[in-house]
Amino acid sequence: MKRHGHGLVLGKFYPPHAGHHHLVRTALDRCERLTVLVCAASVESVPLADRVAWMREAHPGARVVGTVDDIPMDLNDSAVWDAHMAVFAAAVPEPIDAVFSSETYGAELARRFGARSVLVDPGRTLFPVSGTAVRADPAGCWDYLEPPVKAALTRRVVVLGAESTGTTTLALALAEHYRRRGGTWARTGYVAEYGREYSEAKLAALRGRWPGARWEDVSFTTDDFPRIAETQNAREEAAARVGSPVLICDTDSFATTVWHERYVGGRNPLVEKTADRVTHHLWLLTGHEGVAFEDDGLRDGEELRPWMTERFRAELTRTGRTFVEITGSRQERLDAAVAAVDGLLATGWHFTDPLPERR
Repeated sequence: MKRHGHGLVLGKFYPPHAGHHHLVRTALDRCERLTVLVCAASVESVPLADRVAWMREAHPGARVVGTVDDIPMDLNDSAVWDAHMAVFAAAVPEPIDAVFSSETYGAELARRFGARSVLVDPGRTLFPVSGTAVRADPAGCWDYLEPPVKAALTRRVVVLGAESTGTTTLALALAEHYRRRGGTWARTGYVAEYGREYSEAKLAALRGRWPGARWEDVSFTTDDFPRIAETQNAREEAAARVGSPVLICDTDSFATTVWHERYVGGRNPLVEKTADRVTHHLWLLTGHEGVAFEDDGLRDGEELRPWMTERFRAELTRTGRTFVEITGSRQERLDAAVAAVDGLLATGWHFTDPLPERR
């Protein structure tokens, strides 16, 4: 039997973690209906809309609403409390029967709502994590995060290059390198090139009508490339939700813009728009020099490799993407790629500090 009518859980969720979710699930179990109020300050670097979306996904049984609260907290100042309560009441005007919290201020918050205070795991013994800890070390707190938060924080690394320049070999080796680190890193994901799968399907379909068809008989239209880009993005997103703090991608939707030039000519704004919808953090451009061309049945552009390498380099530069050119032997390429990715991870995640709080 539910013990309370309308319950409230209030917090920054900057970002949400397992302790927050335990609090909400406990409240859902004890209330006829539950409102989760997400309060974000303008100075914070995770948008309010993202936090609301993450909490709604994790807790479909709750009503999740958001508000901007730019008032610094002082637990000993009644006027400051009044100002906060005005913000809270505007966001949740309905009567509250119970306030669920893990914080010391939970009792006062409940009193001001005219509600019962319910403390849930105030010692953080079930989930020893906090928003401060996550912001300081997301990788160290990775297992306390839900899939959409992981996807948002995952550092996405793209290996791209001209035909037969070792992109897949390097991407697979790079993913395996991080998996061998163990722990959270053992789940490092690898996202294959969907364009290749798409090409194989086109060739198979053509051979179904014409058994003697070869790769040079396959034709592409501009409409093929938005589909390739969208699917590549979707597969990356799915992998980022279940992987480690780094995701290795064998090409990406940005690379699809250059492949469009290669097979159709010119640009396709839909592909470029799709590429800009996803945040990647580092591109590794594999050079063609010193790499033998291997015709695997889906390649016919050995003479185009220098042009494609230059197009990738020029577009990466023009669009301001961070990239490293990878050359040398197979081991030298892997060593350079690992150094570049380790450098990316060493820069951290750079959350801005929340508003100061006086206790």
